[in-house]
Amino acid sequence: MAAVLALLISVSIDMISPQITRHIVDDVILGRNFSKLDIMLIGILLIGVGRFSLQYIKEYIFDYVSVNITCLLRRDLFVHVTHLDTIYFDKNNTGEIMARIKDDIDRIWDALSYVTMLLIEVTVHTIIIVYCMARLNVVLAIVPVTAMAICATLAIVLEKKLDKVYDDISEENAVLNTTAEEDIAGIRTVKAFAREKHEIKKFKEHNEKYCELGIKETETFVKYYPFFQFISKVVLFLVLLIGGIFFIKGKMTLGEVSAYVAYSQNILWPMEMLGWLTNSFASAIASYKKIKKIYDEKASIVEPESPVLLDKVKGNIEFKNVSFHKEDMHEILSDISFDLKSGKTLGIMGATGAGKTSIVSLLTRLYDSTDGGIYLDGVNIKDLSLKQLRSSMSLIMQDVFLFSDTISENIKMGDKKNITAPTIKSASKKACASEFIEKMDDEYETIIGERGVGLSGGQKQRISIARAFAKKTPILIMDDSTSALDMETEREIQKTLEGFKNVTKIIIAHRISAVKNADEIIVLEDGKIKERGTHDELLHKFGLYYETYVSQYGEPEFAQRKEA
Repeated sequence: MAAVLALLISVSIDMISPQITRHIVDDVILGRNFSKLDIMLIGILLIGVGRFSLQYIKEYIFDYVSVNITCLLRRDLFVHVTHLDTIYFDKNNTGEIMARIKDDIDRIWDALSYVTMLLIEVTVHTIIIVYCMARLNVVLAIVPVTAMAICATLAIVLEKKLDKVYDDISEENAVLNTTAEEDIAGIRTVKAFAREKHEIKKFKEHNEKYCELGIKETETFVKYYPFFQFISKVVLFLVLLIGGIFFIKGKMTLGEVSAYVAYSQNILWPMEMLGWLTNSFASAIASYKKIKKIYDEKASIVEPESPVLLDKVKGNIEFKNVSFHKEDMHEILSDISFDLKSGKTLGIMGATGAGKTSIVSLLTRLYDSTDGGIYLDGVNIKDLSLKQLRSSMSLIMQDVFLFSDTISENIKMGDKKNITAPTIKSASKKACASEFIEKMDDEYETIIGERGVGLSGGQKQRISIARAFAKKTPILIMDDSTSALDMETEREIQKTLEGFKNVTKIIIAHRISAVKNADEIIVLEDGKIKERGTHDELLHKFGLYYETYVSQYGEPEFAQRKEA
């Protein structure tokens, strides 16, 4: 409000200048009343100082407010995105989301600050000038009013033309961001497969398309913008022509004509600015539409209105006839049932794509089952708060993700407020990670690169395991999390797991060694439980589990004796 008030006063006092010019011409120069000259000059000086001060206040407040609004917009958009379902991220790539959070918000920032300020100023400026010109001569005021109507029509046409162009630019910007993000993140893979030329070519194609759209924007803009400038010059010409005729006929004084010329010069820049403002406004509108599409996305996995709060999570997990499929996809899991008591261990095996990780995704409510129910301590997980559900589990993902931060910060991210330095060291020792961490120059304060760049696959897995151990939850889930470890390290971690007596464990693996000590093992095939039982029971079934064992260890002794 203060900024708008400063703008109104600034424009208003600026409109006094032509009136002073009028009096200087009529009273001082023609009327020879030189005693008024000092007052007129002081008035011009005061107008300059006042306009300078008010313009500073106006621009500072507009910028300050717009920066804070943009900050809130970007924060709210980021919060909204992070609360969307995993399905949304399955369908949309990182580069596109980044383009919306950064580039599109920046365009709205531009619209909220400089563009909005100028639109208000142009509107106020035009209204006051037309009013002042009409007071001097109503007939002559028809010229600028007609010109402004033509400019407004051109601006609307230009906005519609640019709207489609900016929509395409926004889309191509997202694609360009995605291409660059993927290539940079996967640069080691690109180099390993000697794909530099291919990726450069792909980037160049998108970059050239982006440039072509930029040229199309420029062509559209320059096609119309000269008309705004031409009309503004015509207005000045007509004012001088008609004003001169009125002066000759005695209908206007020379001072009034001078004031009219000054007002005409003042009305020129709003006309010329309309084209540029339309250009920026169309860009912001296109960005707003993209952002609105994200806000229109609603999470289906939400907190229940009155969630059940467990006094203490014991870790009893039950799947009852659970089935799951994503949109437009075949069934991933079908009729999965098992009952895992607190403190017990469940092993899950199966070929790639059998649905092992989907079980974990359903348990943590990254997705919701399409049929059946999943229960934690006898309560359907859909009735629990997401915070209690997820905070009661320590999850070691198959795809290890480490942040660009210190090792200690990565380990304690599961519960930063409560995980202490001794806990970090203890968890690292149990995960067999301390041996390489403590050899580093900064030990636990060593900053690791993006996604753990500089660490081996086994080292990243051990830090991930330490992160889960440090969280100390009643449920521990390991999704093929020892695949990059050597057999000796894996055995050490298996011994540690055996010591977690009051922790419910779900171990997903391809190695028999990772699951053989589980209380029950289920073997998945095509999303269904094909076999179940203990290690020994499954071996004696001579089925899929037995075949996996033979491929990894050879024929078991009992089978050899049976053949003999």
